[in-house]
Amino acid sequence: MVYLMFIICFFVALGLTPLVKRLAVRIGATDKPNARKVHTKVMPRMGGLAIYLAFIVGILILWPQSSYTVPLLLGSVVVMITGILDDLYSLPAKLKMVAHFFAALIIVNGGISVTFINMPFNGVLYLHWFSVPLTLLWIMGITNAINLIDGLDGLAAGVSSIVLLTIAGLSLTQGNLFVFTVSAVLLASILGFLPFNFHPAKIFMGDSGAYFLGYVISVLALLGFKNVTLFSLVVPIVMLAVPISDTLFAIVRRLVHKKPLTAPDKSHLHHCLLRFGFSQRQTVILIYGMSALFALAAIVLSTSTLLGSLLVILCVMLTIELVVEGVGLVSANYKPLLKAYKRIVSLGRVK
Repeated sequence: MVYLMFIICFFVALGLTPLVKRLAVRIGATDKPNARKVHTKVMPRMGGLAIYLAFIVGILILWPQSSYTVPLLLGSVVVMITGILDDLYSLPAKLKMVAHFFAALIIVNGGISVTFINMPFNGVLYLHWFSVPLTLLWIMGITNAINLIDGLDGLAAGVSSIVLLTIAGLSLTQGNLFVFTVSAVLLASILGFLPFNFHPAKIFMGDSGAYFLGYVISVLALLGFKNVTLFSLVVPIVMLAVPISDTLFAIVRRLVHKKPLTAPDKSHLHHCLLRFGFSQRQTVILIYGMSALFALAAIVLSTSTLLGSLLVILCVMLTIELVVEGVGLVSANYKPLLKAYKRIVSLGRVK
């Protein structure tokens, strides 16, 4: 039944996205270009509504038997309404944070929280009073992390799809049917939207889509890996390494330059790769590759020993570093090499 619903949700999102696009244009939910943004023309946003509606169709029909279903749906309503209003009116950052806090509180009140962290050598660290603050911080952090990487056509949707595919696969092997069902339904909804969002995009998912995806992914990551025998939060952290690292570096940059944490900039990972000379499509595919690499590392981490886990993390970090350094080296020498090449060609033509 889940696999049939996967197909249904895909086609529901595929059919709803053009309708949402027309609605966004009609009500003024559009994204205008500016110095910080990559697109050069007015684009309809609020595409997350199509993803959300397809997701709701799947969940209401399947209705996973779990005490977490209602809290997840209630919280998603709060996040979605906030995102739609933000797409329409650009809400103040503080107001959005309050809404996200309230949505996270619904999840905690529903019984979802990080109560302990598995440590190396069969140790367990019980969080006690820190359980609720850490859970709230995790949900709010991931919710906003997905939004921060939503800077290129298809980037947030693709990265979220890779993460959800990983969560669905791991939850299936662990027999966690609730997490598998929700992950599969959301994955299908995103894939139905992605053809309209990949470069050149016809519609953006907007804050409504990015916040909604981040919110659900943050909850699924908590539910899917609470009983993993390695570090409880290491697996989802590695799996979400791309948005998490991009968010952390953004926070550090703003603190160093004494700017508000909510201040926008053009120093995110995708901006850096664009400055290196990659096209939008190449940049997105490269980040997809990084996300897939981290997802593979997360899968290995969930089944390996401590030593194996440390080796996996080291290899992934080394690979990413080599990629970044290699791109930087090529970028630094791109213009001189191109100039020399053109000169050689021109000399050949003279002869």
